[in-house]
Amino acid sequence: MKILQVNYLKKDDIMRKLASIQKIKKIDVIPGADRVELAHVLGWTSIIQKDSFKEGENIIFMEIDSVLPEKPEFEFMRRTRFRVKTMKSPRLKVISQGLIFDMSILPEGDYNVDDDVTDILEIKKYEIEIPLTMRGTIKGNFPEFIPKTDETRVQVLSNMLKRHAGTMCYVTEKIDGTSFTAYYKDGKFGVCSRNRELKETDDNVYWKFANELKLKEKMESYGKNICLQGELVGQKLNGNPLKLVGNDLYFFNVIDIDTYTYLDFEPFVKLISDFKLKTVPILSRMYKLESDVEVHLEKAKAMSVITPDVQREGVVIRPLVEMHDMEISQGFANGRLSFKAVNNDYLLKHE
Repeated sequence: MKILQVNYLKKDDIMRKLASIQKIKKIDVIPGADRVELAHVLGWTSIIQKDSFKEGENIIFMEIDSVLPEKPEFEFMRRTRFRVKTMKSPRLKVISQGLIFDMSILPEGDYNVDDDVTDILEIKKYEIEIPLTMRGTIKGNFPEFIPKTDETRVQVLSNMLKRHAGTMCYVTEKIDGTSFTAYYKDGKFGVCSRNRELKETDDNVYWKFANELKLKEKMESYGKNICLQGELVGQKLNGNPLKLVGNDLYFFNVIDIDTYTYLDFEPFVKLISDFKLKTVPILSRMYKLESDVEVHLEKAKAMSVITPDVQREGVVIRPLVEMHDMEISQGFANGRLSFKAVNNDYLLKHE
């Protein structure tokens, strides 16, 4: 298959399919369960009522982190504030991720497997709320010339894994905080949260780190228009799952704005080192990509490098040399070969 290089940073218009038409691959009996069984959709498993669906049937699948509208057909989700979460039955000892619905809840029309029905069903993505004291003063929308930070979950990428099995990759720890972006473009320096550009104020934690680390001076000295993206972690941030005292900033992307490309692994690591900054923990520099979704989910389960007595959130896997696959139907950056495997034990604890 031909791998295409494209100008992929111009517009953030490729969003995650929270709800899509999928096919039930298989249905398993759950030992000890009389009324429910386990359906396999993409790389997910979801508990369903017994005999409610059949193998091979087209259904609507809603991924975790979907927030459903307050409508009668979703009223049973009120107890979770209409958010789809990772669940585990203590008695049955199986994990359920995502919801399966009959096609009848959709308006009439022709639907095919992989069709995105997120907007049709008015589903939104769950976003962690940042404390008021940390949001800062909004300067404007997130810059259009930079992609927002997000990663596609491995459960929806089984075909991609098979196509690119054997590709040499690097593996980093996924850490749970809040997204940080700094850019230098045509003499202008800016700092952003996940969704907004922020004004510089004395009490804003994003700008505090940018100034303490002298990011403007370092990025200006590089001689190109670039963007640095990382994760801000620590106290008052997403419950501080790493149990840190104070805050810290770990970088995972460097983007050449002029060429609309991410830096490959070695130039990325060198630049972050030259700037005397921290990368996210690098777990492996020579990992041969495997084709099994379950292998990656198991790889996600381990303790954090940053705080060894707590579970890590998961891992992020990328090729050593940037690649793109235009058949990847989800995620940002128009098919960048990059994905996350989230630790299910971590999800069960923190959700």
